Amino acid sequence: MTAHNMKPEQIENEQLYKNMGLSEKEYQMIKNILKRRPNYTETGIFSAMWSEHCSYKTSKPLLKKFPTKGTHVIQGPGEGAGVVDIGDNQAVVFKLESHNSPSAVEPFEGAATGVGGIVRDVFSMGAKPIALMNSLRFGNLTTERTRHLVTEVARGIAHYGNTLEVPTVGGEVQFDDCYEENPLVNAMCIGLINHQDIQKGVASGVGNTVIYAGRDTGRDGIHGATFSSGEREESEENKSAVALGDPHIEKRLIDACLEVIQSDALVGMQDMGAAGLTSSASEMASAAGTGIEMDLDLVPLRKKNMDAYEIMLSESQERMLLVVAKGREQEVIDLFTKHDIEAAAIGEVIEEKRFRIKHHDQVVADVPVDALAEEAPVYHMPSKVADYYSQFQELETDIPLVENHAEVLKQMLKQPTIASKEWVYNQFDSTAQGNTIKSPGSDAAVVRIDGADKSIAITTDCNSRYIYLDPETGGKIAVAEAARNLVCSGAKPLALTDGLNYGNPTNPEVFWQMEKSIEGISDACLALDTPVISGNVSMYNQSKGKAIFPTPIIGMVGLHASLEHITPSSFQEAGDVIYLIGETRAEFGGSELQNLIDGSYKGKAPTIDLQTEAKIQNQLLRAIQEGIIQSAHDIAEGGLAIALAESVFNKKELGFEVEIGMDLTIAMFSESQSRFIITVKQEDTQKFEERINHAQRIGYVTKDNQYVIKANNANVIQEEVKELSKIWKASIPNLLKSNE
Repeated sequence: MTAHNMKPEQIENEQLYKNMGLSEKEYQMIKNILKRRPNYTETGIFSAMWSEHCSYKTSKPLLKKFPTKGTHVIQGPGEGAGVVDIGDNQAVVFKLESHNSPSAVEPFEGAATGVGGIVRDVFSMGAKPIALMNSLRFGNLTTERTRHLVTEVARGIAHYGNTLEVPTVGGEVQFDDCYEENPLVNAMCIGLINHQDIQKGVASGVGNTVIYAGRDTGRDGIHGATFSSGEREESEENKSAVALGDPHIEKRLIDACLEVIQSDALVGMQDMGAAGLTSSASEMASAAGTGIEMDLDLVPLRKKNMDAYEIMLSESQERMLLVVAKGREQEVIDLFTKHDIEAAAIGEVIEEKRFRIKHHDQVVADVPVDALAEEAPVYHMPSKVADYYSQFQELETDIPLVENHAEVLKQMLKQPTIASKEWVYNQFDSTAQGNTIKSPGSDAAVVRIDGADKSIAITTDCNSRYIYLDPETGGKIAVAEAARNLVCSGAKPLALTDGLNYGNPTNPEVFWQMEKSIEGISDACLALDTPVISGNVSMYNQSKGKAIFPTPIIGMVGLHASLEHITPSSFQEAGDVIYLIGETRAEFGGSELQNLIDGSYKGKAPTIDLQTEAKIQNQLLRAIQEGIIQSAHDIAEGGLAIALAESVFNKKELGFEVEIGMDLTIAMFSESQSRFIITVKQEDTQKFEERINHAQRIGYVTKDNQYVIKANNANVIQEEVKELSKIWKASIPNLLKSNE
């Protein structure tokens, strides 16, 4: 007798539900709900739907703190993706999602299917995918494992996105020891839609037909949601929990779905993501206040003799679930057939709020639908201020000792978190569809809206080192930094999506990190008017008892009201005046310099005043819209020294001369917040200074390709820009080569 045929008594007596991720208390709750013992398939269905990955059972109380409404918000959290109005009856649909556990065990497939899944979230809303972004975290490139992960993750993202012909327009990659065992792979997709085409994942209309469309169901990814909701251990079994993707099928599926949404036969549509058929069907029914009955004999299968448990919990990729008006099934199936996509009617919407599954003429699962989606247990976890945080707050501000600033600048440019990521993003097709204006390597990516004088700017950002040192302050900084990237590109920030990556929430110190960082993010969202419209939570990112740094990735989208507002991040012309906006203080906690010198992070995170941040961003955006800014770049990792270098690493062969009037180490390498480097034409300086009265003139752009820092009228750093650029560009390829 296989495990799947086990009697309910045996499941209870041998506590087999614990292997599926259910606690003793949760199993008893299920018995109370059903007023009987669940069978094997039902136990599997509950364990997937009640997993952290699907139910957010420990994070739900925290997620309620996010501001989710705003003048531009059409659809906030709760659907496949969020939707934001961009005028002219158009909207952008976007979401960010993690695929960490699968990418740790099968980096190529894990990263590829992460892209496939997030794209489905967007076109399930009825939107045409127009851009992809990513945010990646790895251990240090000194280990063979990390080099393998970086290579394979980049290859997986490129393989899927390039095949779909959706441009990957930007992203970010950071490297720290804490991600050695647990890489983070967060993918973001942005789609474009007309207001009237927005679809919801609802199974409404009793008697309407449930249609399965896409790839056949195999045994891949079974219990992937549960596997992603626990601490990871290397095993062959875990490798089988990773689904395998086929972007060629997804490309046809996108075209088919975008055609189907034009038909008034369509009632609702959702992709089959985590927990596959189980989650899509039960969530759609619960959202509509109905029930669903399905016959698994009608589901297209890849393997013979699959049982109900396997069919319901498979996470085979490239599959969608639709609800279609009764009597109009064939016209919808014909549309899929036209695109060479298999589609089949597999069930119907019923009045009784039940989730009823039949297989071989037997009822194999019959549970209340809301028990799966709405009534999953919610846990208010204990929270405790982390001991290390209290110790760090006691430390005096420490200015690292730098003897040779030029030498340290060169070492910083080699640091993988700062070095050029060209090796990674050169694999991505960033120009597919022909609307990419700014591609990877800019502060923000920019994509033109076809046929309109406007474009959208997109960024992903998060400095997890600051969040580790001070979760609340770090959470504020993550949002502010994302908004800074958009403003520097000339766009007004509209809203954000988040990928909340943390360790084990049952550890009170980890839960405290979550709680505080979410409070910080919420405060910044309110101050900067960027509501949270979608996102995902990934927990248990730890191994060998050690958690990753709390890493809530912020994916933010902004709008250029006119293409004329698009602003470069690098210097444009010799003679332009360079300004520094914002105050520089001795702030080195969590900085690149601290990491370079000490090999660790300690002390206080940089401070941030959200009112000052909002004021500077608004003033800068107005100045850009008035046409008086030549270039704008925010000061981030590595401080002013790195921001200046990045401003001349373009093909223009420019240099600069900057005068420093304070301690050179603080001026060059502090990571104080709310700071920007701006260039302005000589004739616009007066106008600029009137608009932004706290900007400080620090130098000018030169045409001689020299990086020159002066103090007391003497050169304290003078380097060839070409040489610095070579160091910056060669670092990651060189580190990866040491693998071969």
